Amino acid sequence: MAQPVVEIENLVKRYKELVALDHLNLRIEEGEIFGLLGPNGSGKTTTISCILALLSFDKGSVKVFGKEIEPDSYDLKRNIGVVLQNVAVFEALTVYENIDYFCGLYIKDKATRKQYVEEAVRFVGLEDYRKFLPKKLSGGLLRRLNIACGIAHKPKLIIMDEPTVAVDPQSRNKILEGIKQLNEQGATIIYTSHYMEEVEQICTQIAIVDKGRKIAEGTKEELKLMIRMGEKIHLDILDITPEQIEEIRGLEHVYQVTYEDNQLQISCNRGKHNLVRILAYMQEHDIGFGRVYSELPTLNDVFLEITGKELRD
Repeated sequence: MAQPVVEIENLVKRYKELVALDHLNLRIEEGEIFGLLGPNGSGKTTTISCILALLSFDKGSVKVFGKEIEPDSYDLKRNIGVVLQNVAVFEALTVYENIDYFCGLYIKDKATRKQYVEEAVRFVGLEDYRKFLPKKLSGGLLRRLNIACGIAHKPKLIIMDEPTVAVDPQSRNKILEGIKQLNEQGATIIYTSHYMEEVEQICTQIAIVDKGRKIAEGTKEELKLMIRMGEKIHLDILDITPEQIEEIRGLEHVYQVTYEDNQLQISCNRGKHNLVRILAYMQEHDIGFGRVYSELPTLNDVFLEITGKELRD
């Protein structure tokens, strides 16, 4: 079996009475884009800090590239890139100078560093902004600069913590495409986000953590098979009685019905002809409806059913 890039075993981290990590186990294989999901306070940031040896822990082990990581494990850390939610660049340095500075922390050869910095500038699309100070950049461009500073030295493991928060759609797409390119070039990526659609789009493996424990893991397809919902049917309806809603709730495969703002939402177990059955009921009872659509479970549905929480709580 191939050596994992990151291996966490029975990790426990306490802050006095608070247990931030409760015997957490994670295994991240080479070449994965590994989505780490959880509500606020679930232990994601603490996990990342332990992977980087920025925090001590009470029990367990953290191995990176097959070795126990310590605060002074510089041989391991030079192969790690970090892009945190809070932008960390120098306001007095230009775009080019910022990338050059952070790359220079790992790459000492001037010719190699210059090549890497130029490649990073092109990679994030900041060619026209290389002489700009950070305060002159838009939020999206500033995020791109933050990414360039974290990946210019060509790390084998890249940790990205909410890299697309508060950016415009164009920059978000640029960032996501860049992440996939980094992965195709050989980088293993740990990715946290509150945007489920991003995780569905790019992550090859996903773990959901809550209260410091891993509560589910798998591909997006495997996670969706873990929950009760098979599909959710939406109908725009102006008038329906409480009695009719109860009758719909009693139909085969239906387990949840809600009616708000003239929209009927019906959650069904996996089964054939759910939509046909619902529409037949509407016609039989002469219930007028407008738009109708059916959707398969999303990662947000998985997260809500498994944790009982909205991801953005």
